[in-house]
Amino acid sequence: MTVFFDSSAVVALQIESPLRRIAADALDATTCVSALALTESLALIAKLTDDPFVQADLEDALRLQWDRYAVVPVDQRCLDRAAQLLREQPLRLADALHLAAADRLPRPVTFVTFDPTQIPVALSLGFDVVSN
Repeated sequence: MTVFFDSSAVVALQIESPLRRIAADALDATTCVSALALTESLALIAKLTDDPFVQADLEDALRLQWDRYAVVPVDQRCLDRAAQLLREQPLRLADALHLAAADRLPRPVTFVTFDPTQIPVALSLGFDVVSN
């Protein structure tokens, strides 16, 4: 089984919330992410707290965990698949990129997300979904 985390799952591992346990339980030694996930996760930090020290700690934790993920590149193949998903599904670009990256992985894929807009599309792609 292949485990894939979107940005919401990547961030969930770093914050105290009920989502943290769900993400931690799904985490695998070879968990995959899209190359976009780090950029998107780092951008989310400012929305989580205004405290610059907490922001710095969160960024450090995200970067440390990042080294443990298998990163799926956002290359032309991924962009083309994301464009196809955008034509077929009601998605934002970032969501389509995560789903397109996960779609490149060997099946079965467990897709971990806390973004409700991704869940039906992930299911339609044949992924098992872990969420709240």
